[in-house]
Formats: sequence, structure tokens, C-alpha cells
Amino acid sequence: MKTYSFNKEERLKSRKLIETLFREGKAFSVFPYRVVYMQVDEPAGKYPVQAGFSASTKRFPHAVDRNRVKRLTRECWRLQKQELYNVLQQQPRQLLVFFIYTDKKIAPFATLHHKISVILKKLEKEVVQ
Repeated sequence: MKTYSFNKEERLKSRKLIETLFREGKAFSVFPYRVVYMQVDEPAGKYPVQAGFSASTKRFPHAVDRNRVKRLTRECWRLQKQELYNVLQQQPRQLLVFFIYTDKKIAPFATLHHKISVILKKLEKEVVQ
């Protein structure tokens, strides 16, 4: 069954987990995103993935623009995350993912939707290995 929600427990908010992710996690880029991810042995919640989103103050000085980028990215993630969830259901581990928007302009929703799907396919390959 597909669920298109993005609950509080699915958000990566723990400062400790985020610091560990940036210190020990792996990263790759799919323009306009830089993705940092890490598999964790002890799940921090009942969901197989916890995701965080960020946009740089340096690239977007106005909070309105940063919030728009993060909102669009969250929406793309929410609509497509189920494929990754299905792959991770067979594993007892949890995946932490952090999306960092690196472009200087806000891309249209269709472009971001495509890029998130590319990122999800890449994450699936990484997790299965």
C-alpha cells in the first residue's frame, strides 16, 4: 500500500544524528542536489528512512526562497519515496538522507521531481550493495 504522507517521525531532526551523518556518511551529487546518506544499524523510529532538507543562506539570502526550495524538495520526496521504502523493507537497517540544494536559482517542480527520482534510484543501488 502506498502512503504519500511525510510524518514527523520521518524527518531527520536529531542534532546528534545529523552530526554523525555529516561526519561519517557518504555523499554524491545530482545537480542541483548534494545528497549525504548513511545506513544505521539501530533504527531511530519505525520508518525505514529519515530525511532532512537544506538550502544555503549564502545562495538564497531571503528566507522565502529557501523555504520554497525546501517545500518543493519535500513534496518531490513525499511523492516518490515509496520505491525506496519497498527496497528497505527487507533490511533491518535504517537509512538517513540529507538533501542540500546547491543551485542559485529555484528550478521548476518538474525538474526537481525528475532529479529526486534519479537520486532515489542511485540510493537504491547503494543500499542493495
